[in-house]
Order: sequence, then C-alpha cells, then structure tokens
Amino acid sequence: MADQKLDTLVICGSLRKGSYNGALARHLPALAPPGMSMRAAPTFETIPIYNFDVQSAGFPPEVTAWADAVRSADAIVIVSPEYNWSIPGGMKNAIDWVSRMKDQPFKDKPVALQSCAGGILGGSRMQYHLRMTLTALDAHIFGRPEVIITFAPQKFDEKTHELKDPTSLDLVKQQLAGFETYARKLSGKA
Repeated sequence: MADQKLDTLVICGSLRKGSYNGALARHLPALAPPGMSMRAAPTFETIPIYNFDVQSAGFPPEVTAWADAVRSADAIVIVSPEYNWSIPGGMKNAIDWVSRMKDQPFKDKPVALQSCAGGILGGSRMQYHLRMTLTALDAHIFGRPEVIITFAPQKFDEKTHELKDPTSLDLVKQQLAGFETYARKLSGKA
C-alpha cells in the first residue's frame, strides 16, 4: 500500500492574495515527499456566518463542499496566519459549520499545522488554539517538527513570494516527511 499516494488536502487560513501563508500553501506540492499528493481545499470565503436557524433549513452548499473535501482526504495540512492571537475568523467559522455535521469530517483525520507571521512568534498562538479546536473534533494532530515561520517578510522572495530561507525550507520538508509516515499509519495506507 505504500505505493499509493497519500491524498492530502491543504487548507489555507488566509484569504489575502499576498499572504505568506497562502504562498507557502501553494508551494507545498514542490516540498512534499513523492508519496504525497497535495490539493487545495475549496475556499471558505463564501460560507455564511454560522447560524443554527440556517443549519435547520439545511447545510449551505459551500459548507457541504468544504466538508466533502475534508472527508475525502487521507490527511490535512492547515497553513494559517494568526489573527488577534488566535484562529482567523473565516476558517474558524468553516470549522464551526462542519463540526455540526453528524458525519464529522475531521474525526480521526491526521492534521499537520503550519504558520507564517511577520513577528517573533510566527503564528504559534493560532496553532495552540487550532490544536484545541481540532482535538475537540477528534482529529489526530501531528506533533513535531512544528512549522512556525517567524519574520516571514525576510524569508520569502519579495517578487515571487516563494519561501527562500533554507532553514525554513528544510523544516517544512522534514515536517511533511514525518507527517506522511504518521498519516499513513492512521489512514491505513502504510
């Protein structure tokens, strides 16, 4: 079974076009081990603010599409900035919506976290809060190595927005290699 590609969904927590997290998320396929295939998650930009009254009438199609993408993947990588020391509201809203589904998309799903930020903490507080949220949904969070890219403007090419810092590149590659092994054990594709 090790010859099967590990279908990995990449969720970006930022909607901004010039986002460092978005740039890293788009670059992950080039950094992933050969046994992983990476695909971008549908955007959560058009998912309405969670409202039980709306849910009672049925889950919106955007929510269902997002949940189906999570559910169909063997593994998930979330690359996200930190907003006000926590999870960006749009992504948290999408997670809140799918948390209400009977067939919980994140249940037993292996998840790796990555973040980039302009400051010294690199999104670490967001990762802490996201770990709590995903643990409540019974996801399996990959531990180490952690990818927390600090001082992001200095580590990405100003024009191409590609990650250029050798240490950060190596760290991302190490995490993805370790995550592949971890996710294969959990998904049964070992």
